[in-house]
Order: sequence, then C-alpha cells, then structure tokens
Amino acid sequence: MPDTATNTTTTSNTSTAAGTAGTAARARTLIADTLTVLAAAGISYVGICYLFAPESVVSGFGLPEWPHGEAAAFFGIKGIRDLASGIAPLVLLFTGQRRALGWVLLVEALVPAGDAVNVLTHHGSTATALGVHAATAVGVAVAAALLLTERPDSTSRSTRGAGSSDRSTRPGGRGARRAV
Repeated sequence: MPDTATNTTTTSNTSTAAGTAGTAARARTLIADTLTVLAAAGISYVGICYLFAPESVVSGFGLPEWPHGEAAAFFGIKGIRDLASGIAPLVLLFTGQRRALGWVLLVEALVPAGDAVNVLTHHGSTATALGVHAATAVGVAVAAALLLTERPDSTSRSTRGAGSSDRSTRPGGRGARRAV
C-alpha cells in the first residue's frame, strides 16, 4: 500500500521546485529588464548631452584631448548615435521582442568595449576606460545573455509588451500549421 505521507512530500517538493523555478525566471527577467532600461536610459542621456551641452560630458569619456573648432561637429554625430543606441533597445523591450533585444544588446556591448580599448590605446584615463566603458560593456552583455537564454515560457504575456503576439499562433509564424 502506498505511503500517503511520502506521496504528499513528493508533491510538495515538486510544487516547491516549480515555484522556485518560476521565481528564478522572474528574477532573471527583472534583472535583464533593469539592465536594459539602465543602459538605454544612460546612453540616451549621454547622447542628449552631446547634442545640447557637449562640454558637460566630454571630459567624462576618458580621452586626453577632444576636437575643437569645426571638428567639434563630431559631438553632434556622437550624440545622435548614442541617442539612437538608447532608443532601439527600449523599442524592442516595450514591444516584447525579447530575443531580438538580446541580439541587439549583444552587438551594442561592442560599443562600450571598443570605447574602453580606444581610451586605453590613446593614453586616456584607465579608471574611466574600465570603470565606465568596460563595466557598461559587461552589464549590457549580461543583459543580452539573460535575454538570449530565457525560456519562451519564462515571461508572461504582460511582460512581453502590449503589441506582442505569440509567433506560434500567427499565420505563417514558426510552429503554424500550413494548409495541405
């Protein structure tokens, strides 16, 4: 005869494991979303500063010297690119395109990594290269890794965004059955 205490314990352990897995998935999602928003807001702010008040952020980049005179037009170029680099991940996050967001962040992590190398190779501030640029690259790469390793069921419909849809139920989407 089966032991009811053992069956109850097994069911309880299974429920606890499922609850723990759900909690871990929610924590991963929260961390990925938080890192995404922080990085996107940060680089958007920097972009706006380069567009409207470059003197307020130039020295914080870590390079020993900056363009002057007509060459200072570079700041506008950098500003608009930084602003666009911040907006793109937010659009993907708010439309629920989490996998695409992961790939975009992975690619965008190359920018602060390249900035760190650039600052170091041009005898700039090592503290800024590592503490700002390299740290940003790591944070963005961690967010990308979390997003790219999410299980499809780890995010609820509410966290995927209002405009998202389930690809498997759309006509022609992955997993959709085709008429024969």
